[in-house]
Amino acid sequence: MGVVAWIVLGLVAGAVAKIILPGRDPGGLIVTTLIGVAGSFVGGWASARFLDRPISRHFFDLPTWIAAVAGSLVLLVAYRILFGNSRD
Repeated sequence: MGVVAWIVLGLVAGAVAKIILPGRDPGGLIVTTLIGVAGSFVGGWASARFLDRPISRHFFDLPTWIAAVAGSLVLLVAYRILFGNSRD
């Protein structure tokens, strides 16, 4: 999968992570989108490194999507912990 595919995957993964973890983020939509893109890279790397799951070359591989969404969720939670949660 190329870099453009990972970016598209990250945009979708960020949106899914935002749906799973609703609320206002301190950075807004743009930062949440960037977190989604970074989360797809982190999730893919962690999946390949620690779970011994190689990165698929297919865009519609379910484990790759799950890893991307999980990475986005981890980064979104870390971002909210570090920079505050405006739901309070």
